[in-house]
Amino acid sequence: MRGTVRLTCAAGLVVGALTTGLTACVGEPGGGGADKAEACADGAYAWSGVRREQRLTALSGPIRFKERTATYSALLKPLGDTVYRPSVTGRPEGADIAGVIKALGRHLKVDEPLAGPSETERPAQDHFFESATGEHLGAYYAWASIDLVEADFTHTCGDGEPAKGHVRTWEGTGAGFLPCSMPSDEEAGRLAAQRTCPAGSEAAKEA
Repeated sequence: MRGTVRLTCAAGLVVGALTTGLTACVGEPGGGGADKAEACADGAYAWSGVRREQRLTALSGPIRFKERTATYSALLKPLGDTVYRPSVTGRPEGADIAGVIKALGRHLKVDEPLAGPSETERPAQDHFFESATGEHLGAYYAWASIDLVEADFTHTCGDGEPAKGHVRTWEGTGAGFLPCSMPSDEEAGRLAAQRTCPAGSEAAKEA
């Protein structure tokens, strides 16, 4: 499971461009008069159709504090049984999946590496969000999410025929815990508020 890289918390709470790589191609001479296909470990990627989606993956039940409470642990129940795994279709010859994903990360100029081929994000039955300090009072909502990203690419190496493919991965995961009087600035948070906050609350109205 990829570590949480984003937290949302109330104040006082703890809670289609061209990217050119190296164009040197590694060729292998043919044997017996037959030419072998050229393998290119590094080439030029042209990216298009980049799509980002924040998906709500886990949600707490309605949280209500009738008295001021300093600490709280919210159980987040998974929404569905989807298991996320990075994938690359149309992988260029001579390039591995990790290399293609890293090239997309360079194009997007991400602060943290995108999820690689060895990573898996699956529903957790014991996922908690803990607020260690603060005086909680009233209605709150808590959630977890994943920031998905996918893109199409064309990879060229020298004079060879361009290879076309598609990448699916994610930029990170996150969790949030907010009072229903405070709308979230994230899509997943707004959906969570809509599902668990009282009707008419500020967070639910912004959903």
